[in-house]
Amino acid sequence: MANQLVLPTLDNLRSSVTPDVNVQAVASQWFSAFAEAMQSKNITAVIDLLVDDVFWRDMLALTWDFHTFQSTPSVKKFLADQLPLFTLHFFDFETTVGIASGVFRLVPLADGSWKAHTVFTNLENLKGFPEQNGPRRDHQPNHGKWAAKRAREIECVDEEPSVVVIGGGQSGLDVAARLKMLGMKTLVVEKNERIGDNWRKRYAALCLHDPVWYDHMPYIPFPTSWPVYTPALKLADWLESYAHSMELDVWTSATVLSVIPGTKGKKWTVTVQRADGKERIFEVNHVVFALGFGSGVGRIPDIPGQDDFKGQILHSSNHKLAFDHAGKKVVVVGACTSAHDICADYVENGVDVTMVQRSPSYIMSTKEGMPRLMAIFWEGGPPTDVADRVNASYPNSLVKLMHQRVTKDIAEADKELLDGLRKRGFKTTLGDDDSGFLLMAWNKGGGYYLDVGASQMIIDGKIKLKSDGPISRFTQTGLLFEDGSTLDADVVVFATGYADARHSYRALLPESLRDKLYPIWGLDKEGELNSVWREVGGRSKDAELNGIWCMMGNLALCRFHSKHLALQIKSYEEGIFGTRYQ
Repeated sequence: MANQLVLPTLDNLRSSVTPDVNVQAVASQWFSAFAEAMQSKNITAVIDLLVDDVFWRDMLALTWDFHTFQSTPSVKKFLADQLPLFTLHFFDFETTVGIASGVFRLVPLADGSWKAHTVFTNLENLKGFPEQNGPRRDHQPNHGKWAAKRAREIECVDEEPSVVVIGGGQSGLDVAARLKMLGMKTLVVEKNERIGDNWRKRYAALCLHDPVWYDHMPYIPFPTSWPVYTPALKLADWLESYAHSMELDVWTSATVLSVIPGTKGKKWTVTVQRADGKERIFEVNHVVFALGFGSGVGRIPDIPGQDDFKGQILHSSNHKLAFDHAGKKVVVVGACTSAHDICADYVENGVDVTMVQRSPSYIMSTKEGMPRLMAIFWEGGPPTDVADRVNASYPNSLVKLMHQRVTKDIAEADKELLDGLRKRGFKTTLGDDDSGFLLMAWNKGGGYYLDVGASQMIIDGKIKLKSDGPISRFTQTGLLFEDGSTLDADVVVFATGYADARHSYRALLPESLRDKLYPIWGLDKEGELNSVWREVGGRSKDAELNGIWCMMGNLALCRFHSKHLALQIKSYEEGIFGTRYQ
């Protein structure tokens, strides 16, 4: 990556634009030259159409992987290696096996020319394997046989699955729906009694902080009457309805016991235990882990003296209702989303609660932040599939630069709120290099709170705050801090995040394969997430964990990238998967 990245502002470009510029003509002229250069495999001509610090981001279309190439030397090498693999047709284009789309952004230069600052290419479909929906849906009438047919499909009576998905939350259901539309028999194995229990069984106050337009699921968008911010219990019921409406094959109250190398011509042997204790073994080429961050396994810091404490210790993942602790003193360790939600719930139920903040948090009100950050996913915005492509077309390194500007603007709008928090002793940050919460989410999956009311409770003193020193140890009656101060508690709730995303893989794979796992979350040197939505054991064709996939993320990420994962699996099964570009 280039060392000094800057936004392509007119000042930085030393350029200007007249008010009457015909942007459509500029774009058409540039694209005609781009298309001709690409079709003729003239790499020099392509490079001449790009600025020196160009970004080219590709998702599967040209690399069978997720890559961001930054600067013309990097793009030139990439094109020299990969350009022979595709032909261009406007900016929907075709590769040898796929149908893809592209997005480009032009900037004006001082000499009056326009060149591309970003190019995004994205695999949309596979040639010869269209999704089985719309005009390709089942046209045959079904008189009285549907229920029996579905029962046999769910039990895999007549057909063994090609793919086993572990986990029936939004990530598992999304990829199962995508695979079903590609004609691949997929079984989802969910440990809970009902689909949606991964949301239904969390703390009662849980509500999504992303707006509804950002959260649609594949094929079935939320109704236009849906609230902007979805309560967890409402989402849980929607997931259950979604699985039924999409006719997904899901086993609830079922547990995957092991995933080991296959011995019967398939890559993997998966053993599943049902609620009645009976086991069934499946031989498949593909296993998708869709278990979220750390499989829901809470991370509790190793603080001395826990055995001495006379009260209750629990992780936020095991917390349910505030009035379970009525009349008690509660301490919540943590100062990000779950901590704020739980503390606010305690206050609203009359429970004495103190938040212990150990490190600064990024705070942004949803009122000021969401319309600025989510304008493309808002009422009156473009269709979701278009918004997804536009959103993905920004490389993360460029997003960081853009968010530095927007984060400053949001902080100014939230000045009264942030000043009030700081007066109370709450420690704030503007995120990594003042870029807000997005890169915090990409790198560690937390560190922020998108405020929907709890911040004012801290300002008003309703949520008590202790932020003046690290915890030393537990005492019999609460917590002792390194400065010698103490905090009494009957209950200590740790809202301190989740285990390594690789935890669930290590629990099910043979010990000999556990050290083959690559990092899953977090950004690589190109600014792409390490292994999410791809195989988790590296990119080579002979990697020992080929066929073990990761599907995780919020509803928007799962909607968009579930298609990427499904296309990879389908192309493997049809023998058309290419070589991942290294």
